[in-house]
Amino acid sequence: MSGRPTVHRLKITLQDIKPPIWRRLEVPSDATLAQLHHYIQTVFGWFDAHLHEFEIEGTTYGVDDGEGWGDPPADERKAGLSGVATAGTRFIYLYDFGDNWEHRIEVEAVEEADREVSYPRCTAGRREAPPDDIGGAWGYPAFVEAVTDPNHPEHDEMVEWYGRDDFDPEYFNLDGINDALRAWEEHAPPGLA
Repeated sequence: MSGRPTVHRLKITLQDIKPPIWRRLEVPSDATLAQLHHYIQTVFGWFDAHLHEFEIEGTTYGVDDGEGWGDPPADERKAGLSGVATAGTRFIYLYDFGDNWEHRIEVEAVEEADREVSYPRCTAGRREAPPDDIGGAWGYPAFVEAVTDPNHPEHDEMVEWYGRDDFDPEYFNLDGINDALRAWEEHAPPGLA
């Protein structure tokens, strides 16, 4: 590389969901794992209401919850993406230890940043992400069935819980995701932008 800033191109796929739900994300290589956590939350529409961790080549990174259950994870705020993941690296991001949303992340490439592009950015993806608190990959099919079928016996209850009656599992809004990433960057706490 020529010394210019680089970006990591990541493919992030939710595990145990068929058909797959995934996002392709380009992030500055100098981002920390704490920043990557927020980017993932944004592109999947999660509410960041639960614990999370990264598992990269045998090391767990995250935030010490202070509970004292085993060794605390390595501090994700001090782990730079370029220092822990090179092109070809595959690792796991786990969100919500109850619902157990496991995301497989593959570093597809590390490339020079385009000076005309604002990062992070989502370049592709498929399907609407599940909402928080639906019971993980095992609860997602039941949610989709109930919320999309007006004749389903749990339809009204599920729509009331979800707060909308227009969930479309096939919907993917690239522009909306990138707008959300830009909004997060503009309002990120110091040290995370």
